[in-house]
Amino acid sequence: MKAKQGTTMTHATSTEQLRASRYQPYPKYKDSGVEWLGEMPEGWYSSKLKYYCYITDGSHYSPKISNEGKYYISVSDVKCNFIDFDNAKKILVEDYSNLEKEGCKPENGDILLTKDGTIGRACIVYENMPDFVVLSSLGIIRSLSIFNKLYLYYYLISSHNVQQMYSLIHGSALKRMTISKIKELINLLPPLKEQTQIANFLDHETQKIDTLISKQEQLIALLQEKRQALISHAVTKGLDPNAKMKDSGVAWLGEIPEGWKISKLKYYCYITDGSHYSPKTCDQGEYYISVSDVKINTIDFNNAKKISNQDYNNLEKDGCKPKNGDILLTKDGTIGRACIVNNAMPNFVILSSLGIIRSQSVFNKLYLYFYLISQHNVQQMFSMIHGSALKRMTISKIKELTNLLPPLNEQTQIADYLDTQTAKIDTLIDKAKQAIDLLQERRTALISAAVTGKIDLRNWQAPAVSNVQAAQPTTHDVKDKALSTISEPMEVCA
Repeated sequence: MKAKQGTTMTHATSTEQLRASRYQPYPKYKDSGVEWLGEMPEGWYSSKLKYYCYITDGSHYSPKISNEGKYYISVSDVKCNFIDFDNAKKILVEDYSNLEKEGCKPENGDILLTKDGTIGRACIVYENMPDFVVLSSLGIIRSLSIFNKLYLYYYLISSHNVQQMYSLIHGSALKRMTISKIKELINLLPPLKEQTQIANFLDHETQKIDTLISKQEQLIALLQEKRQALISHAVTKGLDPNAKMKDSGVAWLGEIPEGWKISKLKYYCYITDGSHYSPKTCDQGEYYISVSDVKINTIDFNNAKKISNQDYNNLEKDGCKPKNGDILLTKDGTIGRACIVNNAMPNFVILSSLGIIRSQSVFNKLYLYFYLISQHNVQQMFSMIHGSALKRMTISKIKELTNLLPPLNEQTQIADYLDTQTAKIDTLIDKAKQAIDLLQERRTALISAAVTGKIDLRNWQAPAVSNVQAAQPTTHDVKDKALSTISEPMEVCA
C-alpha cells in the first residue's frame, strides 16, 4: 500500500517531534519489507493478522429491537476502548440466544473493530461487561498468546493501520471492510515483553492526554453555559441592574424592565420558510441551504449542497431566497439556531427546515437574533412541539412566539454588548477546541510511533502516581477558567 505523500510527511514530522522531546529511537533498524511501514526495529517481525488471530464478524441480519432483553451492539456503540451500553439497543432473549449460537457473542479478551461506516475504532471485551452480541458492522478479533491484547488494540487503532484499512476499500459510498480484507492486514510483532511495555506506556500516556482533553471539554461546556446565560439575561432583563421592573404577565418570563413591551412575532415580522420539495443536487450551480449548514450566526457554505441554476431560479420565484438582513431560524430537527443574512454571502435558497424572519424597523436585527437563540425562546419553541419523533416547528407556531420589545436604543445597546461579550467567549471556546485538536494529534502520533517502533520504550518506567496526580488540573481549576472571559485554555506542548 502506497501512502499519500502528505500522510507520510505527517508521520515523519510527528516522529521527529516526539524524538526531539524525550523519546529516543531503537539503536538498530531493518527494512520491514512493507513500503508504507518503512524500517522496523531489529527483532521485530511483520505478518498478516490471519496467521495469529481468529477473525469473524457479527450478525448479518437485524433482529427486532426490544425495550427489554440483551444488548445488540453496533458501530455507533463502540467508543475509545469502551462500549456505550447506556444508548445501546436491546433484542429479545430468544434472538440473543440464536445469535450467540451463531458466534456473534464475543469472548473475554476479544477485540471489536469497527469496519463499516466508521473505520478503525476498537474496544477490548472485558469480563465485567454485560452480555451482548454484535452486528456485522463489527469485526471480532481473537488473538493467540503471541499478542499482548492491549498492544494489538493500540496497533489496530493506530493511524498506520487505519490508513492501511482505508487503502483496501474501493468504490463504495459506505466505507466497508470485509472479513477477508481484515485477515490480510499487515501487523507488526515485537517480542512479547516489548509489546507489554509499549501497551503499558500507551495506557499511561493516553490516559494523561485523555484527562487533559476531558478538562478542555468541560471548559467548553462551562463557557457555552456562560454564553447562553449571558444572552438570556440581557435580552429579558436588560443591562441596567437598577432598572425598575414590572410583571410581564408571562410565567416563564417573570419580571421585565418598565418600558419594555410584550408582543407576538407575527405582529412585527414577515415569516415564511423554504422549499417544501428537494430538488436534485449537483456539483455546479447555486447553494441550497438546510438546517445542518446554519451555524452560530454563519452559514457553512464549504459543505453546503448545490442545485442547478434552473431549480434555483424556480425556488427564488417561490420566495425561498432570503434577503439581506433576514434571520434564518432552524425549526426542524435542530431547534433554535439562527443566522443573519448579509450581502457578503453568495446566492442561496433554503429548505423548509429553515424559517425566514423579516423584521420591521421596530427591531434591531441583532437584538432579535440574540432573542431568538436565547434559552427562554428556545424553551418556548420546544414547549410548542408535541408528539413527534422529529422535532418540528411549523410557521404558524413561529408566528405565535412571544417576544420582548425594548425601546430601540436599548435593543442596540444590548445587541452591541452581547456581540462583544459573546465574541470573547467564542474566542476562548475556539482556543479550547484547538487545544483538543493538538492533544488528539499528539495522542495519534504517540500511538503510531510506539506500535511501529519509531521510539524505544524498553527502559520506560511509569513515574510516581503522586507526580501524575499533581500534574492534573482540578475541577475547580476548569470552572475558574470558564467563569472569567479573560481566562485562557490550558497550553498544550507538542
